[in-house]
Amino acid sequence: MGVGVRDRFRDLEEPATVRKKDVVLMATVTSFEGLPHPSKSELRQFAELFTPLFQASSDEAKRQAVAALSQCPTVPPAVSLFIGCQPIGIAAPFLTSSQAIDDDTLITIARTQGAAHAKAIVRRPSLSPKVIDALVSLHQAEPERGMTISETLMDVSASTAKFEPSAADADAERLAREEALRQKIKQIARHLGRNDGDRLGLRSLSDVQEALLVRFAREREAQQFATTLADALSSSRWLAERIMIDTSGQQLAVTLVSLGMGFADAVYALERFYPHLAEQHGSVSRAWLVLDSIDAEESQARVEAWRRADSYTYLPPEQKPAPRPGAPLFGNKASPIRELRVVSRSR
Repeated sequence: MGVGVRDRFRDLEEPATVRKKDVVLMATVTSFEGLPHPSKSELRQFAELFTPLFQASSDEAKRQAVAALSQCPTVPPAVSLFIGCQPIGIAAPFLTSSQAIDDDTLITIARTQGAAHAKAIVRRPSLSPKVIDALVSLHQAEPERGMTISETLMDVSASTAKFEPSAADADAERLAREEALRQKIKQIARHLGRNDGDRLGLRSLSDVQEALLVRFAREREAQQFATTLADALSSSRWLAERIMIDTSGQQLAVTLVSLGMGFADAVYALERFYPHLAEQHGSVSRAWLVLDSIDAEESQARVEAWRRADSYTYLPPEQKPAPRPGAPLFGNKASPIRELRVVSRSR
């Protein structure tokens, strides 16, 4: 480390008698950002300075410092782990976008910090197979899914209020919003007879599994989606693929309902893999109508029947065929459904 840089770090390390800790923290981060290729000693010294300054600073300064470091190509591993273990309101930008975090650190954070941190990791632009495997294998305690009906209606009302129609089509916009709200109320009322948060004894998606399913649906990564679905069902991959090659989308819809997937996330997944379900019928899509028509208890019984049948022919891990390349099976890059049927039938 050059003499000038060392002097700047030492000045910042001295007790701040005039400048506030927030200013010292940001000056330290700015000095580190100015090092294009920090040496090992510079990384070590920054790590030693950063932690105590960060702990003594305000939340706003912490968020600014984390946002700045999330853009740095190199961050000391100890600092990456320290930031990743902060409350999610502070750590989220770093977990979502920093390219300086190695796979082992991401896996450690996902396994030790809970579902919110793992979901932030899932939102990263790219994930290595190693990290994906670790996330898929996580079975975290799932928080309560449902809101009260009043909270849900307030949320729906707030979201619809964001869009102010022009004078020319005010009536049409108002009617569309009212219809969407009616459909939402209908869907809520349909489930008031039971407690969706009470899934004792039922097979349920973990928070991380649900986030992964949404991610793979967004990217139309059907191979990864099937792997995660099989993990959630504790079934063979063969069963997950058989569910997904039902081109009507009905079997996947039944499966997602049985696993307790959030309604909006389930609609999104169906629309991504089965484009015909994205067609609008009134103010809602066909996927919405398909999911709304499924009875949860019946879906659970059907899926358990599929799992029992699958268990009769389930192969132990050492006898499973070698994994196929992870090319998407749906969308523009999809393989023909006919080919999928042949592959599944040959197993």
